[in-house]
Amino acid sequence: MKKVSGVVISEFDASEYLTTPEDIVAYLNAAIEEGNDELFLAALGDVAKAQGMAQISEATGLGRESLYKTFSGKTKPRFETVNAVLKAVGASIQLTA
Repeated sequence: MKKVSGVVISEFDASEYLTTPEDIVAYLNAAIEEGNDELFLAALGDVAKAQGMAQISEATGLGRESLYKTFSGKTKPRFETVNAVLKAVGASIQLTA
């Protein structure tokens, strides 16, 4: 919690609400529709957190530290990393015309 102009505001953690595959896909689709790669990566990080970084680490073969760094907003992850995490959370990229 933090205080802004004397008002206590609780931190919002999207990962607490991503409980179903439908929620996850809708969240990721909404993020990608914004056209902002940083927003999409942050959303994917929320999904990975919701699933559990240890579980994602095991499924992708990537270290937990590497995953946290990937979604810190300070690096640009490789496509292979993003695709591996998407697959681990049960999502995929699809193109339409």
